[in-house]
Amino acid sequence: MSNAITEYYTKMVNGEILVNDMIKKQYDILANAIEQPGRFHYDDDIATKHISFMQKFCKQSQGKMGAPIVFEPFQLAALSAIYGFVDDDGYRQFQECNWFMGRKNGKTTLSSCMSLDHLCNDGEGAPEGYFLATKKEQARKGFDEAERMRKHSPFLRKHVRKRGYDIYFPLNEGTLKPLASDTNKMDSFNASFVCIDELAAITNRSLYDDMKQATSAMQRRQPLLLCISTNNFVRDGIFDAQVEYGKGVLNGNIHDERFLFLYYALDKKEHWLKEKYWIMANPGLDTIKSREKLRGYVDKARVDRAFKPTVMVKDFNLTENAHTAWLEYDEAFNDEVLDMDYLKGAYAIGGADLSATTDLTCATLIIKRKDDDKTYAIQHFFMPESRLEEIEKQDKPEAPYRLWHEQGWLTICSGTQVQYHDVTMWFFTMCSQHELRPLWIGYDRALAGYWVDEMESYGFTMEKIAQGPITWTYPFKMLKAEFKAHKVIYDKNPVTLWCLINTGVKSTNPQGIESQAPIKIKQSRRIDGTVSLLNAYTCMKNHEEEYLSLIH
Repeated sequence: MSNAITEYYTKMVNGEILVNDMIKKQYDILANAIEQPGRFHYDDDIATKHISFMQKFCKQSQGKMGAPIVFEPFQLAALSAIYGFVDDDGYRQFQECNWFMGRKNGKTTLSSCMSLDHLCNDGEGAPEGYFLATKKEQARKGFDEAERMRKHSPFLRKHVRKRGYDIYFPLNEGTLKPLASDTNKMDSFNASFVCIDELAAITNRSLYDDMKQATSAMQRRQPLLLCISTNNFVRDGIFDAQVEYGKGVLNGNIHDERFLFLYYALDKKEHWLKEKYWIMANPGLDTIKSREKLRGYVDKARVDRAFKPTVMVKDFNLTENAHTAWLEYDEAFNDEVLDMDYLKGAYAIGGADLSATTDLTCATLIIKRKDDDKTYAIQHFFMPESRLEEIEKQDKPEAPYRLWHEQGWLTICSGTQVQYHDVTMWFFTMCSQHELRPLWIGYDRALAGYWVDEMESYGFTMEKIAQGPITWTYPFKMLKAEFKAHKVIYDKNPVTLWCLINTGVKSTNPQGIESQAPIKIKQSRRIDGTVSLLNAYTCMKNHEEEYLSLIH
């Protein structure tokens, strides 16, 4: 059976179109489902019904104003998948599509076409369509584009009205509206179509969760949640969670037959300098997106280190950190987990970063084993309950602390301050439970107080660390080298990863000698995990010869 999906897939297989493994896997699944249907089957007539409506009635609002929309092969294939897989009653299989690609590849135009199709051509009574984003102006981008398409289309202009606050189709009493994250009670909506624009910019996942719930009403027979985005510098948010979820679906670790995952990105970071691979992240290259402009961005990024992360993230859809980062994201990320049986009985060195009043506190144990060049890091975090409650009242909480607490990475201390005794008991429990033999615990000499005495009463040997460039420069550089070589194993601790990617570098050059120390990339972000790890690592470097002679 020839259709847009199989034609696109055949070009992938033949090497005519370069795609990454995620796109290839998704279209492997789709092509197989066409050949061997199960609960759902592919109906090209239904797919064509929607695609033809969009190409016939939705008109260009920019460039050649009023000209018909003409979809590219990658768009036709995706739209065919979204609309063409149905059950025996003709209702759609896919109820959520996460569609990620580099900027300027036609995401807004496409979503606006889809919104008008759902308003007029989906067979729903009183359909409700929403454009959603963190800010109203972002949400209005897709909505305003849909309105411009309506104005330039004689058919839509005749039958669809623009009212003060929405686009209205009298024939079925359907509406399209823009929404921002501060809209109240989103989960009370009865949505048939939702487009979340720039998912990667969302820091509070409740925005996504609420609209996901809004499409679950029984009377909506085939709702669609469309998440479109280019990557961003926001880490550990809903975008990263959806990428992991999508990968799980593609790999078969997660069963979700209602979820369609289309993630266009470079398959290897080093390919950003090779033009032939650019299409992997930019499927609309040369037809929607200008190759010449992209080439100019790449040329600038070659020589402008501060601009490079923007190109990597926005044009090649890669996961990256801000330009002042100590580590790039792929250097900080390590998915290896700790084998505590392997570490049982080992000599350990500790470190701590104690909060002065209400900040995050982190405790660290690092371990090395004989004939093993890896450094194993165990970290745990602490936060006072009053501070957590304060953060959760914010419009955009800085991090999902409550979730981390539920997952066991973070202890919430009662009251207004971190209870240092809780930190002591974590060290004591970890060492007792796993028969670890702690040698030294490095701590900031400026912020310890009674805690040092308590730790010593439990048998720990405490060592002052003069936190600052003079003490930290060498271990800070050495620790970075270990991360770049993926030799630091931290048990996929998400709080640790968050702190690592929040860490920038403050470089000074007194008397011609370069000095370095960690700083926050943004004031609202925490780096306590990095500082605690650095204290432990500094302590290890202070005793490196003795420590290496003891490990076995």
